[in-house]
Amino acid sequence: MRAHPMVGDVLLALLLLLMDLLTLVAQANRYTGPAWYVALPLDVAMVAPVAFRRKYPQVMAYVILVMTVPHSALLLGFGSATASCVALYTMVVYVGRRQAAVYLVAQAVVSLLQVWAGWSPGGWPPLVFISLVFALCWVLGEFVGARRAYQAEMEARLHLLETERDQAGRIAVAEERGRIARELHDVVAHAVSVIVVQADGASYALRSNPEQAERAVRTISETGRQALTELRRLLQVLRNEEVDGEPRIPQPTAESLADLAERVRAAGVPVELSIDGELAELPAGVSLGVYRIVQESLTNTLKHAGPGARAQVRVRRTENLVDVEIVDDGAGKARALVPEPDLPGGNGVIGMRERAHLFGGILRVGPRPGGGWRVHASFPVRLDP
Repeated sequence: MRAHPMVGDVLLALLLLLMDLLTLVAQANRYTGPAWYVALPLDVAMVAPVAFRRKYPQVMAYVILVMTVPHSALLLGFGSATASCVALYTMVVYVGRRQAAVYLVAQAVVSLLQVWAGWSPGGWPPLVFISLVFALCWVLGEFVGARRAYQAEMEARLHLLETERDQAGRIAVAEERGRIARELHDVVAHAVSVIVVQADGASYALRSNPEQAERAVRTISETGRQALTELRRLLQVLRNEEVDGEPRIPQPTAESLADLAERVRAAGVPVELSIDGELAELPAGVSLGVYRIVQESLTNTLKHAGPGARAQVRVRRTENLVDVEIVDDGAGKARALVPEPDLPGGNGVIGMRERAHLFGGILRVGPRPGGGWRVHASFPVRLDP
């Protein structure tokens, strides 16, 4: 019944219909009302909305109110009064007090008009009794509605607590991973320092003291293996479980910018690529950072610049600096002539800024005077130890 509440409503509608039919059969000998082919459709139309009371509570309530008039006028049984009580209860529980009060007033007006017109058998006493039943239905609806609201609030709080617990667990895991990563970073940094010192000593002792040089090289080998082991542990700690199943493929470099520009051209945005200087000898992290910033910038051009937009990518390599600039014309939509703000941006801009800062670079993002968008990043070629 909870999984399929309409089943219970259909059974209730059938019960009301059966009550009306039994009333008609009991009064068949002394009843001078309409024929059965008129009474039966009116009975069905009177109780049928009860089956849909939870799905369309307000509409069904007013359908019941309208059908009450001919059903009571033709003295077809108690289905009209019972259905009206069910409709009032449903309005209180599923719609709200204000709409239920309006519906109750409409029911009262219709009932008074029926008594005044002589369509209500028995006159005023049955009307008083039905009023008491309506009051009972209202109180019952208030109780059930309050219980439903309480259950909904409890479910929402439980869901919120579960979400907060999951978030707290993720935060705790991230903090622990960060602590472990810092410790392993210190270990790896120490091992690399030992390797550098031993390598310098071996280079000096290579000719004068070969045995000492051999020991230094052996120390370098052992320390390098330890550092490699710790580095693998560090990567294992920092790896995101959600992407563990992804295939591991070689990461792109700055030399892959031509292929990236060609793919964006194929997607519909003309890209002009200009590279000044040699990018083959860039550090792997800097090279990947250059590629990712250009990729994210061209992706944003595809998404936001609009049809007809054009993009220019300029990469300039000097002895100590890599300068990257990506501009688009924003499909010719001019912007106000304002200085470039330090925009926080979305996740893409945040990622670009983090990549630039990670390698000691800078990133500037903002609209161009006269129209379009500009992304400018600078990376030092070699990071300070």
